Amino acid sequence: MRLTFRLILCLPLLLAGHALPALAQSFSPAIKVNDRVITEYELDQRMRMLRLFRTPGDIPAQAEEQLIDDRLRLQAAGELGIEPTPEQITAGMSEFAARANLSADQFLAALRQGGVAPETFRDFVRAGVAWRDVVGAKFGPRVQISEQEIDRAISSGGASGATVQVLMSEIFLPLEEGSEAETRALADRIRRMSADGFARAARENSTAPSAGAGGRVNWVPVSNLSPQLRQVILGLRPGQISAPVEINGQIALFLLRAIEESENRAPTYSAIEYAAYYIPGGRSDQALAQAARIKARVDTCDDLYGVAQGQPKEVLERGIKVPGEIPQDIAEELEKLDAGEVSTSLTRANGQTLVFLMLCGRSFDVSGAVSREGVALDIQNQRLGSFANGYLQQLRSEARIIRP
Repeated sequence: MRLTFRLILCLPLLLAGHALPALAQSFSPAIKVNDRVITEYELDQRMRMLRLFRTPGDIPAQAEEQLIDDRLRLQAAGELGIEPTPEQITAGMSEFAARANLSADQFLAALRQGGVAPETFRDFVRAGVAWRDVVGAKFGPRVQISEQEIDRAISSGGASGATVQVLMSEIFLPLEEGSEAETRALADRIRRMSADGFARAARENSTAPSAGAGGRVNWVPVSNLSPQLRQVILGLRPGQISAPVEINGQIALFLLRAIEESENRAPTYSAIEYAAYYIPGGRSDQALAQAARIKARVDTCDDLYGVAQGQPKEVLERGIKVPGEIPQDIAEELEKLDAGEVSTSLTRANGQTLVFLMLCGRSFDVSGAVSREGVALDIQNQRLGSFANGYLQQLRSEARIIRP
């Protein structure tokens, strides 16, 4: 089980169905991990649970490996004096069940129907909660996230690796003094609208930059959403509109259009800033030599103002544009550049003018929905996950694992 209980985030938990045969009652030892025993009954129960989770692969082998790991996790917790409280275990069970859109009681009922005892699920969650606290205690102080790392993660569209992405539309309504009741009433009406009605309401009422596009926002990594919004968005079905949420003095509503898990999706940006300095002579040796001299002088787009000083203002073009507004040839060149890098591949005026193209920067924004706290938490979880995996491998290498 992973540190933040993401094991079944995207698994179809179709737990309803026929109950399995009566539980095996053999409590004879199957595996011994140091001084801790895993019984045949526990193996049978874990296999049943994994099948209900629709876990792919070799179920018996995975059941063995998971139970061995759980014993090692609980051993490490005991050595640190860590023991999850009943309240922590109950909260963990509820969180796990919520990923299947079920309450803890509903989840337990579905497990019972599949032949899995409540204690089996409780033990599973207990080991995960204990391990989370072990990893936090041992490695938490080592993980320090800088502001620069958060900036890089946001500008690249989220942290690296597989990530859950959501495609949504948004409406932001300002809460102005004296008109709060009308604004809340409008939000309630929007919540009951269709997707087309939501788009019209966004164009007519939203203060977000996406209003002109009917509130449509590009793919957003869930890791970039604030914890509050993660819960709201992941609780929706595609096509469903959220309840109103208060964010920074505004009421926000979100329409979930799609959700998927992908590996390193290419980032999308709300705006791209670039500068184009035009040099007469096209691709002549003289023009290219001038471009090389300029490249050696400048580090940022601001430096081009000094290069263009005293010349007609038309020689330097600079601005911030949404991707769809950028000419295609320039957009294709900008895709190859990082901020501060230069391209001299393009010309204008039938090849008579060389374009000195420089990328100033890119913006990744979802109108206040992106949370630096959420991005930092995602980076932190990834690093703690790496520490946790390494530590678990160490515990395994040192353990005495005996199969009678």
